[in-house]
Amino acid sequence: MLHYWTAGESHGRALVAIVDGFPAGVPIRAEGIDAELQRRQGGYGRGGRQRIETDRVEILSGIWQDASIGSPIALQVVNKDYKLERMPDLDRPRPGHGDLTGAIKHLGSIRGVLERASARETAIRVAAGALAEQLLAEFGIRAIGYVVELGGVKIDPQPGTLEDHRKLRDQSEIYSLDPRRDEEIKRLIDDTRKAGDTLGGVVEVRVEGLPFGLGTHAQWDRKLDGRLAQAVMAVQAIKGVEIGLGFEAARRPGSQVHDPIQYDPGQRDGPTLGYVRPTNHAGGLEAGMTNGQPLVVRAAKKPISTLAKPLESINLKTKQPESADYERSDVCAVPAASVIIQSVVAFEVARALVEKFGNDSLQEMKARWELFHQLARQR
Repeated sequence: MLHYWTAGESHGRALVAIVDGFPAGVPIRAEGIDAELQRRQGGYGRGGRQRIETDRVEILSGIWQDASIGSPIALQVVNKDYKLERMPDLDRPRPGHGDLTGAIKHLGSIRGVLERASARETAIRVAAGALAEQLLAEFGIRAIGYVVELGGVKIDPQPGTLEDHRKLRDQSEIYSLDPRRDEEIKRLIDDTRKAGDTLGGVVEVRVEGLPFGLGTHAQWDRKLDGRLAQAVMAVQAIKGVEIGLGFEAARRPGSQVHDPIQYDPGQRDGPTLGYVRPTNHAGGLEAGMTNGQPLVVRAAKKPISTLAKPLESINLKTKQPESADYERSDVCAVPAASVIIQSVVAFEVARALVEKFGNDSLQEMKARWELFHQLARQR
């Protein structure tokens, strides 16, 4: 059904994506995709590459008169820092990267591995996710990503609506939901930069407006929680994924984990069909399916592997111990990770949406959406 593939190297001519299975009739705004690309380039702690690039999407196919036509959509983000053919190989693999493993796997160069393994590739994944968000918006489904921990410092979200949260996040250089903590976190990043080190953190994505029944309980490889975990873990530097309470659920008794079910006839016409929960410990997913509650996904990002004060490594030619090679790098890209994780989650949700309601046309999807909710309210 809905799927995408990416291609391109960090210092190659461009990054490209082919999005297949996107329904016809969806209004497409390139500026909406560009806004997410620019957010990905921002956030305190980024390096020199972001001052070189000005990421913009080029939509090469699948669009006519600003709407999708049901054929594959080709997206391109051009690299201003194109210099791949002039880049030397590395002799000293960097711990934490795929340098050593990839060079041995392919019996080739480190350069050939690092250019594709680079997090620069996530720019085109953000473009694909932002495209998917334009489909989700047609059904009132909205996603937001933000930082909840950076360098071991927790930043609790403030109460409010999704729109309130967007305003708070956009005021924050850290992309958190508490801009008052920015100066404290910025000092931590600055001190880490001076020490030649890097920082990781935790980001959270919340998706609201989801209907019942996206995903399935019937097969292990189609459960939505499993597919979300795979999509998020496939982002560079992500080392852990949680849904809802996540690992905290293992530390509590069942009475403090499972979400009681209540009924509110006043919400019968909404996505919950009137079935409401006083808590959302499940994070919007039960038995591999959405349950009408907001989807909550968290991802743990490790510190960037390239250090200004490199760790110990080996020269592959001489086999002698030397410090690892250094390539231009960020000190902290956790804010950017919140944009990337929002995008990959949004795409996976959109994929589940078209699996349930069809992908030939937006008009047909909306008719099936209405029929499903009409029948479900009779249930």
